[in-house]
Amino acid sequence: MSKNLAPIVTWDTDRKYKKVENFLLRPVVEEKAMKIAATVLADIRQRGDQAVMDYAEKFDGSNLSAPRFQVTKEEIAEAKKGVDAAFKKAAKEAHKRITAFSKKGLRDDWTMATPKGGMLGEKFVPFDRVGAYIPGGAAPLASTALMTLTLAKVAGVKELVACSPAGKDGKLNPYIIYALDLAGATEIYKIGGIQAIGAMAYGTKTIGKVRKIVGPGGPYVTAAKRQVYGDVALDMVAGPSEIAVLCDRSANPAYVAADLLSQAEHGTGSEKSLLVTTSQKQAEAIRVEILKQAELLSRSEPVFKVLEKGMLLVVVKSLSDGMKLCNLFAPEHMELIVSQPDQWVDKVVNAGALFIGEWTPEAVGDFTAGPSHVLPTGGTAAYFSGLTVEDFRRRVSLIQFTKEDLKEVLPVVEAFGRVETLDGHARSATIRFE
Repeated sequence: MSKNLAPIVTWDTDRKYKKVENFLLRPVVEEKAMKIAATVLADIRQRGDQAVMDYAEKFDGSNLSAPRFQVTKEEIAEAKKGVDAAFKKAAKEAHKRITAFSKKGLRDDWTMATPKGGMLGEKFVPFDRVGAYIPGGAAPLASTALMTLTLAKVAGVKELVACSPAGKDGKLNPYIIYALDLAGATEIYKIGGIQAIGAMAYGTKTIGKVRKIVGPGGPYVTAAKRQVYGDVALDMVAGPSEIAVLCDRSANPAYVAADLLSQAEHGTGSEKSLLVTTSQKQAEAIRVEILKQAELLSRSEPVFKVLEKGMLLVVVKSLSDGMKLCNLFAPEHMELIVSQPDQWVDKVVNAGALFIGEWTPEAVGDFTAGPSHVLPTGGTAAYFSGLTVEDFRRRVSLIQFTKEDLKEVLPVVEAFGRVETLDGHARSATIRFE
C-alpha cells in the first residue's frame, strides 16, 4: 500500500504545512492551457469554420465538415430510439426537479415609489441566445445538459445552443443528445474543446455567435472561456472537479471514501479530493476504504492518478480548525458529515455547494437534487457562485421621475456636477427649470 496514494497529514492553525499549502494552491487556469487556447482562439477568429474543422480533427479525431457540425433532426430521433427506458425515466425525473428549483429561483420585476410620485425598479430580461458547453470526452456528462439549458429555458431564453465533442466516428453520444433535447436545446453541435468555445464566442458561418457561454470543462475549455470574456458573457471558472469532506468519528468511513472517490473519476487528472477529520483513526479507516473501493471502479486508471496527486487526508485538532481549512480550500463541493451538522452550516462561507448530513452524497447534486451542478472550481468559490436561473437573464434598472422628484434632487445633481467638473451633467437637469 503506497504512502503516496491518499496520504494522511496533520494540520493546525498555528503552523505552516507545506504539503497542505501546496494542495490548496492549485491554479485556477493552467498556464500551458492558456497558451494553447490563445493560439487556437486567434485562428478560429480569423479562419472560422475551417479552423474549427482542423482542431476538431487534431484534438478529438473527428473528421467533420462544417455542414455536418449540427446534429440533425434524424440524429435526434435516432438517439431517442437508442436511449434505454431506465435512463429516459431518470432524465425526466431530474429535469422535473431542476425545473422546479429554477422556477423557484426566478426573481419578479419590482417597483417602488419615489418621494414625489415617480417610480424606481428593476426588470429582468432573458438573453436571446446562449451557449452551453457539455463535456463529452473523458466522460459524457449528459447531466450537464439538464443542469445548464433547463435553467436557460425556464429563464425564457429562445435560442439554446449546445456544443459537445463528437467521437472519432463523427457522432455525438446519444445520451447527451437525448438530454439536450429534453432540456430544450434549439441547436446542437458536435464540436468540443477550445474550438467549441471559440465558435460560440466569435461566431462562424455555421455556428452563430451567442451572448453568453456556460458550462464546465477541462483545463483547455476553462482557459478558452477565460480568454473570450468580453466577447461574450460567462458564468464562472468551472474546471476540473473538487470535493472537500469535513467529518468527525460519527461518519461511516465507507461512505466518506465513496464520496471522495466520486469526484476523482472524471478523468482530467486535475481533480481534487480533500478529507478533513478530527480523528487519526478515522482518517486511517477512510484511507483503507479509499484504496479498496478504488480497485472496484470501472474508471480506476484516472482515479489512481488523483489518489497520487490530488487527494489529501488531513487530521485536525477540532472541527473549528477543520472548518477553517475547508474555507481556505474553497471547494466546488463540500460535504458536512458530523454528528450535529446543522450547527456548522453557517460556518461554511466558501463553497460552491454544501451537502449536509450522511444521506446527502455529492452525486445527488450532480444528477438530480435541483440546483445546477455547474459550480466554481480552483478556489474561486471564495468569490464566484454556482450557475442559477438568473444567470440567463439581465437586470435592467427602471427610473421614472416626476418634475417634483427632479426638483427635489436638483441640488444633489448640481453639487456632484461641480465637484466632478461635469457641468454638462448638471446642466441637463437645471435647464429643465429655466
